[in-house]
Amino acid sequence: METYHSLFQLQQELKQEKYFLKSVVEHYLKQVEQQKDLNVFLDVYETEALAKADELQKKLDEGKPLGKLFGLVVGIKDVLVHKNHEVRSASKILEGFESQFTGTAVQRLIEEDAIIIGAQNCDEFAMGSSTENSAYGPTLNAADNSRVPGGSSGASAVAVQAGLCMASLGTDTGGSVRQPAAFCGVVGIKPTYSRVSRYGLIAFASSFDCIGVFSNNIEDNARILEVIAGHDEFDSTVSREKVPAYADNLQLNKKLKIAYVKETLENEALQAEIKEATLSKLEWLKSEGHQVEEITFPHLDYLLPTYYILTTAEASSNLSRFDGVRYGYRSPEAHNMESMYKLSRTQGFGEEVKRRIMLGTFVLSASYFDAYYTKAQKVRRIIRDETRAIFEHYDFIIMPTTPTTAFPLGANRDNPAEMYLEDIFTVQANVSGIPAISIPNGVDTQNMPIGLQVMADIFKESELYAFADYLMQS
Repeated sequence: METYHSLFQLQQELKQEKYFLKSVVEHYLKQVEQQKDLNVFLDVYETEALAKADELQKKLDEGKPLGKLFGLVVGIKDVLVHKNHEVRSASKILEGFESQFTGTAVQRLIEEDAIIIGAQNCDEFAMGSSTENSAYGPTLNAADNSRVPGGSSGASAVAVQAGLCMASLGTDTGGSVRQPAAFCGVVGIKPTYSRVSRYGLIAFASSFDCIGVFSNNIEDNARILEVIAGHDEFDSTVSREKVPAYADNLQLNKKLKIAYVKETLENEALQAEIKEATLSKLEWLKSEGHQVEEITFPHLDYLLPTYYILTTAEASSNLSRFDGVRYGYRSPEAHNMESMYKLSRTQGFGEEVKRRIMLGTFVLSASYFDAYYTKAQKVRRIIRDETRAIFEHYDFIIMPTTPTTAFPLGANRDNPAEMYLEDIFTVQANVSGIPAISIPNGVDTQNMPIGLQVMADIFKESELYAFADYLMQS
């Protein structure tokens, strides 16, 4: 039995009766148990996954039509709700809470015969860049257990990296799929904002949050996005744009015009090996006959301030519902309503979440609303318009996914500003609402993975996948 890196390969071998689906699930469950020190899964749905495998095997044996994701063993980040399963957002404040419904993206996986193997650790309420902010302890990078896997979807990336499942659903608010994908050497996509329904995603910052996909290869990633994307009557913000057959259109049939942002490669925080790997890929593209040009993006310094002003404001509003009244943690020391609110939130939330709630409350306050929040919204519009204007002249933008490779556990824990800088190259896609993907691009001298990021115009995921697949074959 092997760890599968391709859904197509698995499906072919199941149809040829080389394996039974139950043995495939048992293999992944064994891997989860053997590598539990990585602290990837908060819950493992062992009994349920094995029962689902038997059900799907019977479907195959009886010759019934099979779903597009038949046999896919997949994990879900612990901010995606699944009916009658505990969901915590890796926070003490939601400990013991079971969801009353299944979110759209997860439901669509199930309907296409995927097998949900468990819920994966993350930074609390998806706030972080290292998966060290979880109430359930940090997740470790499988390439080096002394280093972080990135965040906030770090465990979802490690699950694919370490062969604990074939794919994972994560979420990306400012780079939380792409950054851990880069740190762990896997494929991670943030689709266009509104491409995937957010129904069933516990909100951090509603105008930024996107459900994304981790996988070992482009084809699997494309098949999964094809299933979970599209209109949903439960989400008024989701697009009605038609969902293409992404996985059937991975051929690149033309020479491209590609931009790279000068400021990203001149950034003083950029690790030399990442710069070298990025430049090497750009030179290869030139040698293949593509037009590669340097551009400037003067608003790079405004990306992080804009992102953190707006996302903390939205977090302050979204997390006000966790108050100890209706569900989740309630402080046993509370003696009246005011103390219940204060103590439940003080004891239930972690330090990073409290920091962002306070920042968001500050920028939304009457005295500072126009100076910070309103101004940031105006800057966001400028960034979005000028980013999208680039695609009037270029097919794609290429840049490093992260300024460094995976850093040691604890290295940035006491320096929030340093931690926030990890998102410097990824937040542009979220502020602008465009799709972006991170793919592996070699390793550094410590053998830690390097990521390459590609961005495209809105709803150009099909072209983005084709180009990313081309790059990975180089």
